[in-house]
Order: sequence, then structure tokens, then C-alpha cells
Amino acid sequence: MALNNFLKIFMPKNKIFYELFEKAADNVSKMGTLLRNVVGESDFDKRGALIMKVEDLEHANDEITHNIFTELGRNFITPFDREDIHYLATSLDDVADYIYAAAKKINFYKVNPNDPGMHKFSELIEEGAQQVKIAIGELRNMKNMRNITEALVKINSIENQGDDILDFSIDRLFNTEADAKEVIKKRDIYQVMEIVTDKCEDVSNVIESIIIKYA
Repeated sequence: MALNNFLKIFMPKNKIFYELFEKAADNVSKMGTLLRNVVGESDFDKRGALIMKVEDLEHANDEITHNIFTELGRNFITPFDREDIHYLATSLDDVADYIYAAAKKINFYKVNPNDPGMHKFSELIEEGAQQVKIAIGELRNMKNMRNITEALVKINSIENQGDDILDFSIDRLFNTEADAKEVIKKRDIYQVMEIVTDKCEDVSNVIESIIIKYA
């Protein structure tokens, strides 16, 4: 009996890590959809209400990240490498942080988000966040490898598209916007939105590392 109790200390609490990652990915997916709604909302005050929802989810993900790190300290054995758990948690938190930053800047700068570049970026971010959720959801058992790999391929494609959209949007901005202040504001928003696609790819890269080691 004493031996069994001792061995329980070293048993991996797989479920808690998977549950926390799935909650974080679900929040990120909701934030992606909210960001697209922010960009599509013409009313400043209504956008503000949506941005507050984004902020709440970002704070929730901060707490989830803290809980993941706490569980790392409590558990001797983890479902996969501790470094990968840390990197995956940090990467998901970065996605949430930059989605919130993009949403916040739209109202902070008081720009009109009815802009082709912002609309396209919001579509890419929503799709990227959904694919992150799909890939994270499959980590629990890794039985549907095709679902994971398809999601990772889509995330990488979205990151590449983000690079192109950034170039096209800035070029269009310089050619059509006469107000230098508006150029600076919109370029900053474009750049932050492009970083979201980069951070989604970071999540994809660590998931790929995990499945290569453990699938």
C-alpha cells in the first residue's frame, strides 16, 4: 500500500496538462473570432465592448499559462518534454497577447478598421486560431495524425500569406493614404496582426516537435 502511494507521486497527471492546453486553445480560437468581429464593427463603442471580451479572454489565458507552469513544478513526470510544455504554453500565450494588442490598437488609434488589409488579416487570424485549436485537441491521444498534420500545414500557409498581406497592405497604404499619422497607425496595426500569424506558426512548430518525438 505504501509503495502504491509512493508510485502515485511519480505518475504523470496527463489530463491536467491536456485540459489546460485545450482551454487555452479554445480561448485563442474565440479571440480570433472576436478580432474579426472587431474589424467588422463600424461603431466605436460596440467595438470597445468586443475588445473588452478579447481582454477578458487574454487575462484568462494568462491564468492558464500560470497554472501550466505551476503543474510543471508539481509533476516529476509529464506527458511530453518539459521544454516542449513550456514552449507550447508560452507560444499560446503569445498568440493571445498579440490578438489582444491588435484589437486594442484599433480603438486606441481611433482608426477606421474598414480596411482591406485589416479584414484579410482578421480572416487569416481567425482561421489560424481555429487550426491551432484543432491541432491542440488532437494531442491528447495522437490517433488522428492526419488531422494534426493538416492543421499544421494550414497554419504554416497562413503565416506565409500573412507576410504577403503585410507587404501588399503597406504598399497600398503608402499609395492611397495622404495623412502621415494614419499611415503610422495602420502600419503598426498591420505589423501586430502579422505577428499573430507568426506566433500561430510557433505553436505549430512546437506541436510538430512533439508529434515527431512521441507519435
